[in-house]
Amino acid sequence: MSEWRRSRYSEKINCVEVALGPVAKIRDTKDRPGGTLEISTRSWDALLAALCGPQPLDLPQV
Repeated sequence: MSEWRRSRYSEKINCVEVALGPVAKIRDTKDRPGGTLEISTRSWDALLAALCGPQPLDLPQV
């Protein structure tokens, strides 16, 4: 099983945690038993690239 990790820049209770393995699992630290979001590691990599990239995201206005 993968180890849960959180950003060292986040607070201890107000953040999300991620466990990487065959799939990326994401959970809220305030509600750990409340379930996890599972996405492919390829989708996780794409999300990080989009969030950490130098270009702004091209999101539609809501």
